Amino acid sequence: MHIAICDDERQIREELQTMIKRRQPDCETAVFASGDELLESGFSCDILFLDIQMEGLDGIRTAREIRKRQEDVILIFITAVREYVFDAFDVSAFHYLLKPLSAGKLAEVLERAVREVKKKEKDCAKKLLIHTRTRNLMIPVKDIYYIESLRRKAGIHTMKEIIEIYATMSELEEQLGKSFYRCHRGYLVNMAYITEYQSDQIRLCTGESIYMSKDKYQDFVKAYMHYLREGGTSCV
Repeated sequence: MHIAICDDERQIREELQTMIKRRQPDCETAVFASGDELLESGFSCDILFLDIQMEGLDGIRTAREIRKRQEDVILIFITAVREYVFDAFDVSAFHYLLKPLSAGKLAEVLERAVREVKKKEKDCAKKLLIHTRTRNLMIPVKDIYYIESLRRKAGIHTMKEIIEIYATMSELEEQLGKSFYRCHRGYLVNMAYITEYQSDQIRLCTGESIYMSKDKYQDFVKAYMHYLREGGTSCV
């Protein structure tokens, strides 16, 4: 596991690194004194501890650039100012730690973040087993954009093709889990590929739009916000 720390205060960097190594001795850590230094390094990490108030490129702008390069990183902001909490949600931050750092709180958040990394690794390996008349397929769940109901069949829209199978939407919804949402009786969407939503439709990073039942809207917003707070990836 790779963990990066970016803060312009040397004491904070050393303190964080010591705490992290104590809790996760097998992880690889890297420290950076500025957002520019972090971005120039090209360092790829599973978890990033990022200060918001830094000289030069601040933490929010750094986070936006990081999201473009590595959208699945678990982002944990560290700052002395509470007022940035809403900016942190804009870049899908996993958590928000206040300075001075509490060893107990850090341990709690780090443990949750590590669990989320392991969950993501498991989800990436998860596959959907489907049968058609001519072939049996194991489709990586992460490759599925959405599924639509086609009367007695279901059309699975993936990165490579659209696959039609005999299955009910309820069966597929149960198999795919909480990263997919049944936004309409005829659609099941992978929340990782949502770029925009309105009360009657959801737009995906493919440019496609799918229907949203108006009576599902409030529940969808809650489910999507929970998905993002728990470290779910976003195309935005």
